[in-house]
Amino acid sequence: MKLEEKIAELKKRDQMAQEGGGAQRRERQHKEGKMSARERVEFLLDEGTFEETDKLVTHRCHNFGMEKQKFYGDGFITGYGRVEGRLVFVFAQDFTVFGGSLSEANAGKIVKVMDLAAKMGAPVIGLNDSGGARIQEGVMSLAGYADIFLRNTLYSGVVPQISAIMGPCAGGAVYSPAITDFILMVDQTSYMFITGPDVIKTVTHEEVTKDQLGGARTHNETSGVAHFMCRDDAECLSMVRELLSFVPSNNLEDPPRKACTDPIDRLDEKLDTVIPDQSNVPYDMKDVIHTVVDDSYFFEVHEHYAKNIVVGFARFNGKPVGIVANQPAMLAGTLDINASVKGARFVRFCDCFNIPLVTFEDVPGFLPGTNQEYGGIIKHGAKLLYAFAEATVPKVTVITRKAYGGAYCVMASKHIRADVNYAWPSAEIAVMGPEGAVDIVYKRELDGAENREAVRQQKIEEFRDRLANPYVAADRGFVDAVIQPRETRKKVIQALEMLETKRDKNPPKKHGNIPL
Repeated sequence: MKLEEKIAELKKRDQMAQEGGGAQRRERQHKEGKMSARERVEFLLDEGTFEETDKLVTHRCHNFGMEKQKFYGDGFITGYGRVEGRLVFVFAQDFTVFGGSLSEANAGKIVKVMDLAAKMGAPVIGLNDSGGARIQEGVMSLAGYADIFLRNTLYSGVVPQISAIMGPCAGGAVYSPAITDFILMVDQTSYMFITGPDVIKTVTHEEVTKDQLGGARTHNETSGVAHFMCRDDAECLSMVRELLSFVPSNNLEDPPRKACTDPIDRLDEKLDTVIPDQSNVPYDMKDVIHTVVDDSYFFEVHEHYAKNIVVGFARFNGKPVGIVANQPAMLAGTLDINASVKGARFVRFCDCFNIPLVTFEDVPGFLPGTNQEYGGIIKHGAKLLYAFAEATVPKVTVITRKAYGGAYCVMASKHIRADVNYAWPSAEIAVMGPEGAVDIVYKRELDGAENREAVRQQKIEEFRDRLANPYVAADRGFVDAVIQPRETRKKVIQALEMLETKRDKNPPKKHGNIPL
């Protein structure tokens, strides 16, 4: 065979791999509002940067007539490219080939790019659209999943791992995204669940649709499994690119810095009046966040879940930070089970990847109630405490109003190694609120008083003046400074710049035992 013929054969096979399951099946994807797998990869990466690996791999199954059905690539597109010039590795499941099902062969393709990503120190992005394990291959397919799960685990905290769910993701397939750092889901076209509606109906007699069971809204609002909900494939892939702009390529690098045109000494007088006069009146903590960060831009994570705590990324003087903030506009900003787990997961991600933490605190305590106690608020609340205490990245805390009880300790207090702690003059730092404290401390006196309510109000004011203020904590050095609210941006940036060379480490150990 002449060289020209060999090249022609290469082009023929290459074109067959490009075709995947064929134009008709791709058109079906389009009608469902979905991009094809190759379109997704091209949209995600910088133009012209994608280099495909294992394009000509085929499956090795000889059962159920599978040897007569072979497609180059075997339903998975794998390779590497660039996002904003930075190296990333990517795999995309092609639903047009065997429903994007996982085989021994295409699992090997994923494992290969994951191993390369770890060696190169580059993020891994998975674009999921798969019917699950390839049933015809039996345990070989399951072995492929386990090979992937192992690498998800070993490379966790080494390189960022992002999962975009852009179609079905069911059964054992869900555990790979679950281990990764962030999950994005497309509304109406993606779903995740362990067992589908039919099995549930048979076993528990519950009737539920795929979308109700595991759609994007369910996992963003109810379960908290997903971190972002997107309108369509294009928004999903754009959000992946935006997310990467805040995180480093690996755990040995600092997050990418951008040029900052927002004055670092900008003062915002409106912050001086953001806290209501009455301590039981809510306000929106996002107003504070947007006011102090660069260009008012806050990239929120887990926006629709556990809204009593707010987490996400922003920049101060061009440098990315992770923000954790109580939200007094929701459940008074109390910490409950869901908020604790949400906050802990985000804090640990930031600590893994050298992203400083800025905490805005207004927390009256942990949410009371039998549901919380029976659900394990003690161990779940301890996760957030553990995460903040374990973190060695720069940690700056701003107490805007309430900081009561154990929740004060948990929210990046000085006592668990926060580096710089500020308080606004409106801060109330105490074991509990004045009302509750007076009812306990002065119980006998109040019980014997003729004008009980007048005496009680007097004691409340005395307590508030003596203890529910930032100056007792400042006197002890538990807060480094009481600052004017308008100065918050300038003070946080000064603190972060001072902390840029911070070096801290935990005692030598295999790993800690976080209260799971």
